[in-house]
Amino acid sequence: MGQKHLLLATAPLRLLIESGKLPHTFFYGPPGSGKTTLARIIASTLQRPFYEMNATTLKVEELRKVFKEYHNALQKPLIFIDEVHRLSKNQQEVLLPFMENNSALIIGASTENPYYSMSRAMRSRSHLFELEALKSEEMREYLEYVITQEHFIVTEEALEFLISSSSGDARAMLNLLESGMAIESPLGVETLRQIRPYALQAGSSEDESHYELTSAMIKSIRGSDIDAGLYYLAQLIEGGEPAEFIARRLAILASEDIGNANPNALNLASSTLNIVKHIGYPEARISLSQLLIYLASSPKSNSAYLAINKAQESIQNGKIYSIPNHIKTHSKEYLYPHDWGGWVKQEYVSKKSVFYKSRGVGFEKNLLEWREKIVNYRFNN
Repeated sequence: MGQKHLLLATAPLRLLIESGKLPHTFFYGPPGSGKTTLARIIASTLQRPFYEMNATTLKVEELRKVFKEYHNALQKPLIFIDEVHRLSKNQQEVLLPFMENNSALIIGASTENPYYSMSRAMRSRSHLFELEALKSEEMREYLEYVITQEHFIVTEEALEFLISSSSGDARAMLNLLESGMAIESPLGVETLRQIRPYALQAGSSEDESHYELTSAMIKSIRGSDIDAGLYYLAQLIEGGEPAEFIARRLAILASEDIGNANPNALNLASSTLNIVKHIGYPEARISLSQLLIYLASSPKSNSAYLAINKAQESIQNGKIYSIPNHIKTHSKEYLYPHDWGGWVKQEYVSKKSVFYKSRGVGFEKNLLEWREKIVNYRFNN
């Protein structure tokens, strides 16, 4: 069910499968989207011996045994490896020569994009395809098919709950259906709610949702929308996101998006990060909520973020200037500002560049006024 972008008649993946020219391939996508099922269909279509393994328990000797068994065979096996992003460096090195001489067709699957965990040599010998979470209408079509085949009786409310609470995960939907039917028939929604009190999260544990939810939370805070920020924070917490990770992201925002418009934001973020390390959930959620509300309510300025970016860009573009002699260590020509009422005119870099521009927002306005007073004091006294 689903995955039309991969399996339509004109889709490259389907054409490669039907032509028998499919190279080593890795699938990634959310749980219950059909990665293992697709690998089995490919093995059946190509009429290849099928071996199903998991990277977390895979032993190198198992692989060598399979390769040896089919060493002189005309029909090479299809080896499916689940959780492929967990393959160790040693396991990848063992696979490489067999991938190179096509001793087997290797298909891997993962809920995480394995691109970053696979070696460059592995990536160059394979294709990567992303599967999507099943849409509600696809889940319904599949569920109705199963119910018909198994002669189950399910109320419409229960059917809707099976779909909506499973967040595109067909496996989770079938597991809940099976448990519910073991308890009663016709199957009602109240029984299902007792088995699964909370809907499955789209999952902060999967890469895409993890980053999408975090990004949505940060953008909501940056836009000073407290309730939207709290909504995404709640999703991250319910999805099992570590409190420390959330606190780290909020600490970054405190500098990047608030900065000196409200310097205390960074202090509170630092305190929150320290607190959640020691108390954990469920109490850590309160500290995170407090920090989020404070950050969303604070005046916003990204001047510190822009300033360091410009300074680094200058260095990267080769603008390296010498340090003036009078401020080098042990220089006798250095003018000590405290001896001149707090400020004295002298050059601190051989070629002046302007990186920082105050937004004049919140406390930043005070800092700008302070600096102007410091510089102007000598001219007025």
